[in-house]
Amino acid sequence: MIYDHRTYCCRPGTIKKHLALYAEFGFPAQKRILGEPLIYAQVETGDVNSFVHVWPYEDTADRAARRAQMAADPEWQAYLKKSAEAGYLVSQTNKILMPVPLEA
Repeated sequence: MIYDHRTYCCRPGTIKKHLALYAEFGFPAQKRILGEPLIYAQVETGDVNSFVHVWPYEDTADRAARRAQMAADPEWQAYLKKSAEAGYLVSQTNKILMPVPLEA
């Protein structure tokens, strides 16, 4: 199992607008292809113009296949166009997390 941890930062004053745009046009396509995110949350402290997604995958091959399917999806492509036109996002940071076994 791996986890794709994505942090997005919005221009100040636009996070609610971006989250509404994503909820209407992005999330339905993403959920259809990727399933439910493990975490989808707005940052409460620190950079409050940010939100985080964490998506679970079986492995890197599963992630690559599903992300390729999403990139080719017309509904997702339409969302990306709307998001780019809106210009709310200023940065994105992705991290692949791998569970660490804890043994006593």
